[in-house]
Amino acid sequence: MPPPNVPSISAAAAKWARRAQSAGGEYEQGVRGAGSRWAAGAKAAAPNYAAGVTAAASGGRYARGIDKAGPAKYEGKASRLGPGRYSQGVADAEPQYQSGFAPYLDVIGRTDLPARGPVGAEGNYARVATIGKALRALAVGR
Repeated sequence: MPPPNVPSISAAAAKWARRAQSAGGEYEQGVRGAGSRWAAGAKAAAPNYAAGVTAAASGGRYARGIDKAGPAKYEGKASRLGPGRYSQGVADAEPQYQSGFAPYLDVIGRTDLPARGPVGAEGNYARVATIGKALRALAVGR
């Protein structure tokens, strides 16, 4: 029996890109109303995630993936796609930033600090430690 007739990789990739780029509407439709199913599935898969990450790290696969992609892929994708996505993401996330950071800013504003000493004084580090401990207590207690 003859082997199957397959397209070239360039033809297959071009078809995939063309079809995937036009699927924005289907993507949006599939995402709407799926949050609870996503959350339940993601929580149920937490042990599998942990096992997979552990196996990948201990087997060196994570590092090999980085080596395979290389710095040029990172820089190319990040410089071409990153600026627009970053700006859009930041604009979209402003309300979440505000609600997420507000408790930390509140703790900083309510924390009594030791007196400030002259520049370079060892006691000034106690101010930093006081803030650090207060922020850590908030983060761990959430």
